[in-house]
Amino acid sequence: MRVDHAQPSVAGWPNRGAPRPHPWLRPGVGRPPIPEAATGPAWTWPRLALTLAIGGVGGLVAAWLRMPLAWMIGAMLAVTAAALMRAPVGLPMPLRRVMITVLGVMLGSTFSPEIVDRAGAWAISLIGLLVYIIATGVLLWWLLRRFAGYDHPTAFFAGMPGGLNEMVILGAAAGGDDRTLALTHSLRVLLVVLIIPIWFRLTIGYDTGGLLGPAPKAAPGWLDLAILIGCAVVGAPTGRLVRLPAPDLVGPMMVSAIVHLTGLTASSPPPLAIAAAQLIIGSAIGCRFAGASVPALVRVARIGIAQTIAMILISLGFAVGLSLLTGAPVPALLLAYAPGGLAEMSLIALYLDTDTAFVATHHIIRIFLVVSLASLLFTVLTRLWGPAAKAGNDKAMTKD
Repeated sequence: MRVDHAQPSVAGWPNRGAPRPHPWLRPGVGRPPIPEAATGPAWTWPRLALTLAIGGVGGLVAAWLRMPLAWMIGAMLAVTAAALMRAPVGLPMPLRRVMITVLGVMLGSTFSPEIVDRAGAWAISLIGLLVYIIATGVLLWWLLRRFAGYDHPTAFFAGMPGGLNEMVILGAAAGGDDRTLALTHSLRVLLVVLIIPIWFRLTIGYDTGGLLGPAPKAAPGWLDLAILIGCAVVGAPTGRLVRLPAPDLVGPMMVSAIVHLTGLTASSPPPLAIAAAQLIIGSAIGCRFAGASVPALVRVARIGIAQTIAMILISLGFAVGLSLLTGAPVPALLLAYAPGGLAEMSLIALYLDTDTAFVATHHIIRIFLVVSLASLLFTVLTRLWGPAAKAGNDKAMTKD
C-alpha cells in the first residue's frame, strides 16, 4: 500500500513503500523532469526557429491589439497552443538565461537613492511574506487533499507558492507526482501572467506604449550600453558563484542597482532588448507544455484554475490588509505577493511604472523563504495530519 506521506531517507531516497523519485532526480543524474525553459524533446535549430516564429507572431498580434505585456503574453499563448497541438517547440536554457540577465539589468536600473531611504518601510510587508507563505501553503494543501484527492506530498508541493523546478524536485523526492506538480505550477504561472496584467489594465489602466512597449526614461549612449552589458557579464556568474536565488536575474540586478545608485549611469536597456526578453520568457512558459497530453492537462486545469484564483485572492487579501497597515499602494503589494514568477511579476511592475525594486525584492525573499521552509513545513504537516489524511484517502478508495 502506498505511503503517500513518506519522507526521503538520510541518503536522499524515499523510505521503503514510498514511490521512488524520477530517475533525473537521483543524485548526480541529469536534470529535473520539467526543465525551467523547455520540456519534451531536446531543442534543435529548426525547433528553435519555429518556436521564435510562433512566439513572434503571437507577440506581434498582441502588440497590434495593444494588450498589456504584449510580447510576453502573446508569445506565451501562441507557443502554448502550438505545444498542445504537438508542434515541435523548444528553447535552449542558455538563451533564456541571457534574456533573464537583460531583465535583471533592467530591474537594477529602477533602483535609486530614494529607495535606500524607503527600504526600512518594507520591513512589515517582508515579514508578512512569511505569514503569507505558511497560510497559503497550509490552506492549499488542505483544499487539494479535501477536494482534489491529491496525495499528501503532491497536495503540499502543488499548493506552495514556489518556483517550478524547486517544487518539482522537492515534491518528487518526498513521493509526490512530479508530472502533476510540473503541470500545476506551469499552469499557475501562465494564468497569473495572463490574469493580473489584464485585470490592472481594466481597473486602473496604463499605457502599453508603442509596438515595443514604453520608451525608456533615459536613452543609453555607447558608454551606457557598455556599462549595462558589463552588469550582465559580471552579475550572472557572480550570482551563481555566491548561490543567489534566481542567480541569472538577481546577480545582474544587484550589480545594475549598485551602478545606478552610485550614479555611473542613469540609462536602462533599450525597448528592443526588453521586447526580446519578453518574447523568450513568454515562449519558455509555453514550451513547458510540450509533451503534455491534453486530457492530462484538462484534469489538472480543472483544479489548477481554481487553485490559482484562490492564491490570487489570498494575495489580494494580504495586499489590502498590508496597505491599510503600512500605507503602501495595493497594486505594488499585490504584485509583490502575487503567486507568479520573479521575472514575470517584475516585468508587470515595470509596465505599471510601480515600485519595481519593491516588487522584485519581495519575490527574491519569497523564493528564499519557500525553498528554506518547504521541507520543514511538510515534515510538520506530515507528523500532525499526514497519517489521518492518509486514512481518509484509503477509506475513500475502499468505498469506490
